[in-house]
Amino acid sequence: MKSPYFKTYSAKPDDIEKKWILVDAEGEVLGRLASKIAIILRGKHKPEFTPHMDTGDNVVVINAEKIRLTGKKMTDKQYFSYSGYPGGERFTTPAKLLEKKPTDVITKAVKGMLPKNALGRQLLRNLRVYAGPVHQHTAQQPEKVTL
Repeated sequence: MKSPYFKTYSAKPDDIEKKWILVDAEGEVLGRLASKIAIILRGKHKPEFTPHMDTGDNVVVINAEKIRLTGKKMTDKQYFSYSGYPGGERFTTPAKLLEKKPTDVITKAVKGMLPKNALGRQLLRNLRVYAGPVHQHTAQQPEKVTL
């Protein structure tokens, strides 16, 4: 007897097809770019999206040093880190972080938009961010996407 209900589709590891995507961050607004990258990393843009699996693509971001922040976020926003010792709190602004490690600004923004569990940490490994226009993934033939 046939059931009148639909079965929920769950992707199997053999069904997952990972592509390489190249994103140019020059002149892009940080939050808008990060949310679109997080969707691609998670795989939500694919019809075979499965919430508990890595169905997303690999993303290569170039020109991270030319990212834009709106308003006064460049000076007023603060990133927090804690060493674990008393008095070990450190605060830094995006302007200082862009000078020191421009790739961390995009990485931190995308990390905040991924799940806070083992799957989120696995998805973050599929993100590669480069400060300038040169990247090391030409052999993977990444498909350039404008977001």
